[in-house]
Amino acid sequence: MATKKQIIIPIVILVTGIAVMVGFSSMKKPPEEKEKVDNTPIVAVENISVAPMTLEVNSYGMVKPKYETQLVAQVNGEIVELSDVFVRGGFVKKDQLLARIDPSDYHAALIDAQASMASARAALETELAQGKVAEREWRQIENSSPTELSLRKPQLAQELARVKAAQASVLRAERNLERTEIRAPYDAMIDSRNVGLGSFVGVGSKIGHVLGTAIAEIRLPVADNQLAFLVKTKSTKAGVNAQVNLIGTYAGQDTLWQAKIVRSEGVIDNKSRMSYLVAEINDPYLLKSSSDSSAAPLRFGSYVNANIMGYDISQATLVPRYLVVNGKVAILDSESKLHYAAIDIVRQQGSHVVVANGLADGDQLIVSALDYPVEGMQLALISDENQLEEKELETEQSETQMASNKESGE
Repeated sequence: MATKKQIIIPIVILVTGIAVMVGFSSMKKPPEEKEKVDNTPIVAVENISVAPMTLEVNSYGMVKPKYETQLVAQVNGEIVELSDVFVRGGFVKKDQLLARIDPSDYHAALIDAQASMASARAALETELAQGKVAEREWRQIENSSPTELSLRKPQLAQELARVKAAQASVLRAERNLERTEIRAPYDAMIDSRNVGLGSFVGVGSKIGHVLGTAIAEIRLPVADNQLAFLVKTKSTKAGVNAQVNLIGTYAGQDTLWQAKIVRSEGVIDNKSRMSYLVAEINDPYLLKSSSDSSAAPLRFGSYVNANIMGYDISQATLVPRYLVVNGKVAILDSESKLHYAAIDIVRQQGSHVVVANGLADGDQLIVSALDYPVEGMQLALISDENQLEEKELETEQSETQMASNKESGE
């Protein structure tokens, strides 16, 4: 039989082991509860603004005069007079004298022609008188009729022809005398002068080159597919009568001028494969305009960019092109859920597209990327996440401050 000692010792060991185990269990800290992780995708958005929009077609061109003329001599002679304004860059008025060819010989030719005409008229008067005498003599003869020759009608016609030839000689001499004066055909700017004082010129010699200052024009190349965005009527071609904003540089400053499309050339250029619209601007050098002293002249030869005004859209907005997928864009709806809106794209404009339908004013356009987008999925805004982080930071700072105060109080 087991003794009492053999029974008590195992019991004591068992109780001691249980006590030790309970003691160690009470010393173990319970596992901390993990905070719930919010896996809602965070997105950035931009508010859509819908407003009336006028489409524009961009182009470029060189400013040139609508009219330019090469002045040439129509008579021979020596240049005996030059105007002070007949220099490159000089501005002249219509009919202003630029140069004069020696008129002496042409004065003499005019006097000679006038003398010939006076002699021819005297001979005509004499022949008229002789014809009247011959007619009166034939009236006294009763039994015969006068002939054309007997009435001196052929002689009269000959003298009349000589008078007309003399008149033509006078007109020719007067015209040649007028041609000794080289005058401006219209208000112009001198582009070049090819003669000097004392130079001898012949018929056809180049005197100078003038550029009309009344109207400037710019040929604007436009791609054929861009003509669809310009206004077109039954009576006019696409873009004709459209307003144009010309942007160029004057005195180192970007400057804007207003012009108007006046015509289309109606053909496609063989080299560039572009259609050309022609814009005009009146008084480019501001020679007749004195109302705005701050306006800048538009000089011939200037390179300008052009924005041609197209047709109007009542409600439209611009959307970055990279956000459009299969004709749809991602929208954050009122319940902070993903929604794909189908849009009506009018045209591409640089890195954006013009949207006419499908978006409303105030819609929130998602501009950040989504890894696995699903229609109707819950989303969160970056601004909401930032506010949550700021709130948590404030809470931690507050708890730290309270603990610090408690320790200092103890």
